[in-house]
Amino acid sequence: MKGTMFSIFPAIDLRCGQVVRLKMGDPSRQTKYSDDPAETAQRWLEAGARYLHVINLDGAFQESDSKNLEALKKIIETTYKYGARVQFGGGLRSSAAIEHAFNLGVSRVILGTVIIEQRQVLTDALKRWGPEQVAAALDARDGFIQVRGWKEDTRMKAVELAIHLQEAGLRWLIFTDITHDGMGSGINLDQTLELSKSCSLQIIASGGASSLDDIRRVRQAGLAGVIVGQALYSGSIQAEYLFQENFWQK
Repeated sequence: MKGTMFSIFPAIDLRCGQVVRLKMGDPSRQTKYSDDPAETAQRWLEAGARYLHVINLDGAFQESDSKNLEALKKIIETTYKYGARVQFGGGLRSSAAIEHAFNLGVSRVILGTVIIEQRQVLTDALKRWGPEQVAAALDARDGFIQVRGWKEDTRMKAVELAIHLQEAGLRWLIFTDITHDGMGSGINLDQTLELSKSCSLQIIASGGASSLDDIRRVRQAGLAGVIVGQALYSGSIQAEYLFQENFWQK
């Protein structure tokens, strides 16, 4: 059912234990922003964030991710001080990996490639942890789902998959237009709304948010939330305004 409270999720993308941003998910187009992910988390939490979106890029690329998991632990320790939560994804392709994430203190896991290749893992996760603690990430290029760190094209349409996921008991879905991600070109709201209208899932928009007006449009469109990454790191969106409720009442 639609109509949940609107949430803004600052993105913290981890690679080799560092905070980075990629353009359109391309590891060769990477910018490093910090060697201290916990300090980055604290910046967004002090500004008012109450839910962080943390992605393990090394896990998504099937590379060694031990440094990222150590960084995740420190981020979670920081969130406890603020009463905040973490949703976490990237490389969660088994029930054991999902359980480990929850044991570290993650509040919600994000499943991507595994929902295409091993749907039973999603079904089991929803049954064991419930629909509030499990989200699916649909990452699309020209409307078609990409997997394995956005390296492979499935030729599966995002709208069709969303309907199947809803039937499986999913409630939360994160939709990213890859061509907008990290580019500061604005969210592809038309495609996100097309997806939202096709199902009753709680849709979190992602990819390309570049201004406070972008965030306002997502909220006014009735979506459940938005993930903000590059715009926060570049300063085109100021965190001290992003989390002020009086801004949204304008």
